[in-house]
Amino acid sequence: MRSPEPSLPAPARLVVVALLLAALTGGAVGVDGYGRARRLHMKNKVLEMFYHAYDNYMTYAFPHDELKPLTKSFTDSLSELGNLNLEHLPQDYNGSALTLVESLSSLVVLGNFTEFERGILWLSENLTFDVDARINLFECNIRLLGGLISAHLLAKDYSSQRKDGLYHDQLLHLADSLGNRFLPAFETPTGLPYAWINLKYGVMENETTETSTHQGVVGGSLILEMGVLSRLTGDSRYEAAALRALRKLWSMRSSLNLVGTTLDVFTGKWIEYSSGIGAGVYSFYEYLIKTYILFGSDEYWDMFHSAYLAVQKYFRHGPWYHDADMRTGEATHWQLTSHQAFWPGLQF
Repeated sequence: MRSPEPSLPAPARLVVVALLLAALTGGAVGVDGYGRARRLHMKNKVLEMFYHAYDNYMTYAFPHDELKPLTKSFTDSLSELGNLNLEHLPQDYNGSALTLVESLSSLVVLGNFTEFERGILWLSENLTFDVDARINLFECNIRLLGGLISAHLLAKDYSSQRKDGLYHDQLLHLADSLGNRFLPAFETPTGLPYAWINLKYGVMENETTETSTHQGVVGGSLILEMGVLSRLTGDSRYEAAALRALRKLWSMRSSLNLVGTTLDVFTGKWIEYSSGIGAGVYSFYEYLIKTYILFGSDEYWDMFHSAYLAVQKYFRHGPWYHDADMRTGEATHWQLTSHQAFWPGLQF
């Protein structure tokens, strides 16, 4: 029996729709003093910026992964994401139309259903993940798997309003194929996944067992997408693997309810004890609250609430947040990074 598809509560859906309509159509003067003319100008500016990027990608880079704007060329970047040393790059990988996949949901928000349909058709006829490419699990999940799932949900809504029935879950089938290729990464003694996996051959010989918290522990990067994938396909393996890894991570927290940033997926031992809300760990906090909102399980809320209180107690210094040792709570690095910018969105 297929699991029910996840959905937002009705009030939340109404809020989202209202915000989108206000942003795209221009409303009355709001509390910020922006009138209709100003909103219309901003709307048109957003459209101009989006299509400047999208049209040039489609002209000069598609179906490769990303556009190099200065040279009007392309890069097949899926194997480069998170690969700072550019190691083990594939020889015959020619791209997965990554930018197109990531743009599909924006096309719907902007009302361009013609281009949305065209993108779905091309992907369903041409995209395959049977490629010899070593990819970063975290990056591939949030960008490619997440993009396919989001576009699928939007396509289902759009298709339900039409009579032609042209959409037959093609994007979901692609997401299922990709998610299935993720599963060998979780075959470790701890259940914590490798950070890297080859889409065609699985875990490579002598693959590194070192990973950062948001990559390897899934709570920050995979539980949301793989949980939704299980509920859409009825295949419980995806959510089960991600949840097992998340629970393992949470069991490794310190007595202060803090986690580190780097660990070994085979031994389950921490390598780097210094932690914060920035690079290497930020999505652990971000995805816990998102997963609770989407799935409603108190288990996710309990984890997030305990971790949140620990962050406020040990990382916060006035209006700023520094890094600290997960074992003692003592400050280690006084720095502000771009990855911390998500934190204000968690305040409620």
